[in-house]
Amino acid sequence: MTYRGSWLAFIGREERWKERLQEVIEEHLEAALDAFEINHEDLADILGEPSSGTLWGCGFEDFLGRRFGAHDENIADLYLKRRGWKETVLNRAYFAALRDTPVSLHEVSDVKPGASMVLRDVLRGGPPVTVREKSATRSLRQWDKIAVRVVPERDHHVISGAVLPFSGEAVELLTLALREAVKLGKRAPLTLSTEQLRDCAPIFTSAWLFAEVSRVLNPPRPNYCNSDGDEVMFHDLRFALKTGVTQKQMAERIDKVVDFSPASRTFWNWVERRPARKGKAAGGLILESQMEGGTVLAGLEIKGRALLVSANSPARAARVETLVMGAAGDLVKPPLTTIRTIEQLMAEREARPVPSAADEIPPQIARQITHDYMDKHYRETLDAPVPALGDKSPRQAVRSAAGRAKVIEWLKLLENRSAQHEDRPIAEYDFGWMWAELGLQDYRN
Repeated sequence: MTYRGSWLAFIGREERWKERLQEVIEEHLEAALDAFEINHEDLADILGEPSSGTLWGCGFEDFLGRRFGAHDENIADLYLKRRGWKETVLNRAYFAALRDTPVSLHEVSDVKPGASMVLRDVLRGGPPVTVREKSATRSLRQWDKIAVRVVPERDHHVISGAVLPFSGEAVELLTLALREAVKLGKRAPLTLSTEQLRDCAPIFTSAWLFAEVSRVLNPPRPNYCNSDGDEVMFHDLRFALKTGVTQKQMAERIDKVVDFSPASRTFWNWVERRPARKGKAAGGLILESQMEGGTVLAGLEIKGRALLVSANSPARAARVETLVMGAAGDLVKPPLTTIRTIEQLMAEREARPVPSAADEIPPQIARQITHDYMDKHYRETLDAPVPALGDKSPRQAVRSAAGRAKVIEWLKLLENRSAQHEDRPIAEYDFGWMWAELGLQDYRN
């Protein structure tokens, strides 16, 4: 709904209201501006549009609900009294409802792009509501979290103009700040009343700003590790075959190593049968492959006159070298090793020529391959320890109330992250079977 022009003209007639509006907007911005030592112009350059306009809207909508002075003056009351006769009945009702509606954190589900979505108030509780919305539903995904005002309108609900999408980091900052503001202990449920939310409106903007400005100014570098906790560093080992040694002789030796699982006559996976050790990189992303109930530690391939081995850490490279030399040291020369970082590997892939249309996998085939892989991966994951679940498997965790809550949040995170991959097969993957498998389908609606 477009209304700011008429409101700003009305506010601009009296200096006291102009000053009050500016003071409220400053409350929303000043903490981040001071912390990052930037000004309004810097903030606009860092975030660009439409974020700058949205931030102004957060302060403006907060201002519409504020009351000032000994007589509790409110700009919305004053506007409706003096100018309400020029507005439609629907507009007058909307302005009155917007005045009385606090901002809150909402969880998004059942998104119908261009039409509607379901929002659940994370902080006030209550039943989810269906919101009619066109533009925001085209960018929001299942289980996103947004800070917004949900306004009742006749027989349905709409959202206000200022919508802030909250990342996981922003949610954590908001949670800490709200607990401090309303004096809640760490273990107490984070539930706020309408009045408390109304008083905390600038905290939402501030938490979003701290997370977003930090992300733009200091983009995080992903910290990748394998399941042993070692930083990922790709090692490619080339064992040249000695003169007179055949591929068949080499394959026979490799076949005798118990943990080398053959995938073809010339390729093996080194599979660790015991449960993988937990990754030790705090905050890191575990980069790992699973098969046959074990962890793939390396790949081995006989190609031409050499055995090529790839492992993703120095420790694994040393271990697989020992295994190969122990099994076939008399058939090969000492290996030549090439080491590459994640960044180098990505740079190499980006530099490769773009495949022609004839070389591309048809979309329906790519979708099937991706979904089949995800089915296999997640079926194994249901019985594997998950760090986010206290190193319990999802099937184990759902047996307690506390564990069930963690599993629900874990499933939401998986589904949300997949949905972010627009125009890729992973975004179309249906996680419904996992919810049903764990007896949690009622929590997905």
